[in-house]
Amino acid sequence: MTFRRFAIYYTPRPGPLAHFGAAWLGRDLATGRPPPRPEVPGLTQDPRDLTTQPRRYGFHATLKPPFALAPGTSQAALQQACKALASTLPPVVIEALTLTRMGRFLALTATGDDGPLRDLAARVTRDLDPHRAAPEPAELARRRQARLSPRQEALLMRWGYPYVMEEFRFHLTLTGRLPRSEIDGVAGALQKALAPLLDRPVTIDDLTLVGEDHQGDFHSIARYALGPGPEHARPR
Repeated sequence: MTFRRFAIYYTPRPGPLAHFGAAWLGRDLATGRPPPRPEVPGLTQDPRDLTTQPRRYGFHATLKPPFALAPGTSQAALQQACKALASTLPPVVIEALTLTRMGRFLALTATGDDGPLRDLAARVTRDLDPHRAAPEPAELARRRQARLSPRQEALLMRWGYPYVMEEFRFHLTLTGRLPRSEIDGVAGALQKALAPLLDRPVTIDDLTLVGEDHQGDFHSIARYALGPGPEHARPR
């Protein structure tokens, strides 16, 4: 498979959280297939209507946003760089996840000190940036529709995305943009369904390299263990 863009994600390892996220969004990043939908008591909407936009990205938290490859580099070179970088980064432990309203969409965010998360995302953003092509004018124009602050504009021009470095906020997206009249109801149903998954620490101990196909769907390519470890990438 060939990809038009790449990104670096945190994706939960196989387990209850990863299973729920893939089932809720209706797509598994590793297989590209739709798992059976989860039971969410109290939800009156069809999850497919709530997750159209995030479904193509899969269940994840972005560490380095999607980018096209720069001239002179390649997917193989990017994979080697991911592997080398991961070996220098320490794992990060999140105190717990919590369901959060972010504007008009819902996501899981981290509780507790987010400094180590910001440091991780900053290293990934900075150290892999030689592989990133400059964004096209249309992409810059689309980002600017969000009425960026002067600092966000500066980050967009330097890193190709306005929500990096100190503007970064770790989140695993669960819905697209929701009507205001539906947000509380969807949040209440999701809160109950997610409750067993939100009272425990989460360890980020690898990076996931993903690629976007020409239909706009993202696929897991490989996981790279954080810290010194085996010389090979983990299975997807």
